[in-house]
Amino acid sequence: MSAENEHVTDPARVVRDSYQALAAVVRPLGDEESWLPTDCTGWAVRDLLFHLLGDAQRALVALHTPAAGPPDRDAVTYWRDWAPDPAGAANGRRWSRVGASMFLDFRQLRELYLETAAAAAEAAAATPPDRPVATQGHVLRAGDLMLTLAVEATIHHLDLTAHLPAAPGPAPAGLTATRAALDGLLGRPVPVDWSDEHYARAATGRVPLTRDERRALGPDADRIPLFA
Repeated sequence: MSAENEHVTDPARVVRDSYQALAAVVRPLGDEESWLPTDCTGWAVRDLLFHLLGDAQRALVALHTPAAGPPDRDAVTYWRDWAPDPAGAANGRRWSRVGASMFLDFRQLRELYLETAAAAAEAAAATPPDRPVATQGHVLRAGDLMLTLAVEATIHHLDLTAHLPAAPGPAPAGLTATRAALDGLLGRPVPVDWSDEHYARAATGRVPLTRDERRALGPDADRIPLFA
């Protein structure tokens, strides 16, 4: 196996690289940038960062929560629980907006996110990938959990930088993991010549499909967004 393939298939390295790429965007942000919009409906940068903080905290808890039962989800099927829920989405937006607003100094939220994400990456490196762990009512192997964390970080990286044109992009390993998850949900490699970034945005409903894209996807076009 090549060094590049090892880099992509080592789940701990994938989540570490994804979190480090996201940290490179977050670290220089100040209060002014924290009010910029993102590609998550209704969320400014600071609101999305609060959501990302919660995901890093969940990662820490899950990686330290061994599960007795066998895995019932993997890095692809984990996402199949998602279904459109307008009321739940609206409540989630309000929760993050209120939570983020409790940080009167954006620097406090920024630093808390950075230290929590770094701790989660360290926990991932120290966790055997085959260990069953529990999160959100399911059991996954730790390596599969790490890949879902990388996918979430990668997609939200794209959301976060929608109005930050000079910001660095997501980690290549995170984009590869995202494509693998989306192809797995689709049941085949996507039959459209999309970049990894556009595939992530289009398949999660961030950008609408064009007529030509719908024609190429056929019946699968009606299944998009695959998750959001």
